[in-house]
Amino acid sequence: MNAAADDLLARSIPLAKQVFQTLLERFPDAVITADGDSIGLGTGSGHKSLVFTVLPYRKHVNIGFYRGVELADPNGLLKGTGRRHRHVTIRSDTELTDPALHELFGTALARAGVR
Repeated sequence: MNAAADDLLARSIPLAKQVFQTLLERFPDAVITADGDSIGLGTGSGHKSLVFTVLPYRKHVNIGFYRGVELADPNGLLKGTGRRHRHVTIRSDTELTDPALHELFGTALARAGVR
């Protein structure tokens, strides 16, 4: 993986590692980057190559969706008001098994050209 990402996960709540592992299971060939307080999973190392970000907080973890405003989200999971990005807030490991969330992962990966 990436030493900076490992360090961030080691300093974060356990849920952050679970979120990261869930995303990595869906996107095993991801290029991992870390920037301050977030971990990126993408098709390359540049910002425009991002697909997901993991943003740990004290009591929850946000999963960022790069260009999330462009994703179909029939279940209304995506939150945020930015011009491009959206996120889903995860507060427990059970939320990671939500089929609607995994459908959203699939939609984001397909848009990025990942099988």
